[in-house]
Amino acid sequence: MGLPVAVTVLGICLCFGVTFGNEAARYDNYRVYEAIPSSNSQLKLLNELEQSSDSLIFLKSGNNVGEKFNIVVAPHKLVDFTEALQNEGVRVRLLETNMQSLIDEEKQRMVSKRARGAFDFNDYYELEDIHAWLDKLASQYDQVELLEGGHSFENRSIKGVKVSYKSGNPGIFVEGGIHAREWISPATVAYILNELLTSTDPKVRNIAENYDWYMFPSVNPDGYVYTHKKDRLWRKTRTPYSGGCFGADPNRNWDFHWAEQGTSNRCNSDTYGGPHAFSEVETKSLSQFIASLKGKIQAYISFHSYSQLLLFPYGHTGEHASNHNDLNEIAKATITSLAKRYGTKYKYGNIYDAIYPASGASVDWAYGTLDVKIAYTYELRPGSGSWNGFVLPPKQIVPTGEETLDSLVTLLEESDKRGYYENCEGC
Repeated sequence: MGLPVAVTVLGICLCFGVTFGNEAARYDNYRVYEAIPSSNSQLKLLNELEQSSDSLIFLKSGNNVGEKFNIVVAPHKLVDFTEALQNEGVRVRLLETNMQSLIDEEKQRMVSKRARGAFDFNDYYELEDIHAWLDKLASQYDQVELLEGGHSFENRSIKGVKVSYKSGNPGIFVEGGIHAREWISPATVAYILNELLTSTDPKVRNIAENYDWYMFPSVNPDGYVYTHKKDRLWRKTRTPYSGGCFGADPNRNWDFHWAEQGTSNRCNSDTYGGPHAFSEVETKSLSQFIASLKGKIQAYISFHSYSQLLLFPYGHTGEHASNHNDLNEIAKATITSLAKRYGTKYKYGNIYDAIYPASGASVDWAYGTLDVKIAYTYELRPGSGSWNGFVLPPKQIVPTGEETLDSLVTLLEESDKRGYYENCEGC
C-alpha cells in the first residue's frame, strides 16, 4: 500500500501499516464496523474520513444519509475511530473482530485445490491458472480463439478469448476483474464462458451460437495478482506514483467525462482516477483493442461486486441516456429472470441514481464513445446488507454463475426484441 502515511483528520492521527519485500499485508484483529449516518454532518464526517485516511478501508460507502458504510479499522486505531464517530453521534455496529481469519480460510482452500490440479468452479484461482485454462480451451475447441486485449504495467497479458460458432453474429464484450479484490467477477466470467461451450440448455445454446463472445476474466492482472500475493483487499492497478503510493482505479480512468464525479484526486485513495484519462496502460491498451472492434460489438457487460445491482449509463450525470427507457425496461426483465432460480433480489437503474456518481467508467465509455447502446454493469452477490462481499465464500460461485447466466439470456432476448442487433457493422 505504499510507504507509511500519517494524516490528521478531525484531530485524529491515522497511520497505516505497509508491506515490504516478500511480506504480505495482514489484517490480524482488524475489525469491521458498520456505520450509518443519520444527519448531513455525520455523512460529511464519514466522507472526510474516507477521502483523507489511509488507515481505514471502506469496503462499502453510502452516498446519502441513512445508507450503510462498512469500514475496516486497524487495531491501534480502534479507540480513535470509535470515539470520533460516537462524538458525532454516528451509529456504529461491530460486524467482524478479525478480518484476517476470513482471508486465511480462503487461502487455505485455494492451496488445497491447486495441489489437486483441478480447475472447476468450486473455488477461486490465481491469474496463471485462469490463463492456462483459457489456453486449454483454445486448444480444445475450434470455436475458441485466444485474444490479447492489451498488457499491464508489470507486462502481464490482458488475456481473453473469442467464442464464435459462425460468421455474421453480433458481438458481446464481457469484462471481469477490473477491480482486483472482487474475485467473484473473474469467477463468474469463467463460469459463463464454460457454459457457452458446454451447456445443453437450449436457451444457453441459442445465445452461445448466435452471438460472438469476447470474454476477458481479469482486465486488471497486476492488481489481481497483488490480491493473491500481497494484499487481499487491493482494488487498483499497480502503477507507481510519486509520494510512495501505487495504482489508480481502472474504472475511473476511461476517457469519457473523466474525473467529473465520484473520483478522488488523491493517489492513495481507492477511487483515484489517475493523473489523466487513460494514464493506466491497462485501460489505454484495452480501450484500443475494444475500439478496433467498433461495429462488431453491440453489447458491453462489466462484472463487479458487490450489492446485487444492475446498472447502466450514465455515472457522471443524472441526465438520462438517449435509450434510458429501453435500458430500464430490459434491466427490469433481467433482474426478474435472475431472481427465479434462487430468489436473489437485485435493484436496477442508471449508475448516478442507483448507486452513486462515478465518472470515467468502462461501461460509460463504451456507451458514449463507441456507441454501444446495450451497456450494463452487474454488481454481483452479496446484497447491500452484507459486508464480506470481497471475500465471498466459494460455495456461492456456481449459484452466482447460474443465476447471472439466466439473466444474461433474458438481457439479450429483451434487447434483441427491441432491434439492438439488427445493424451489425462488419459482423
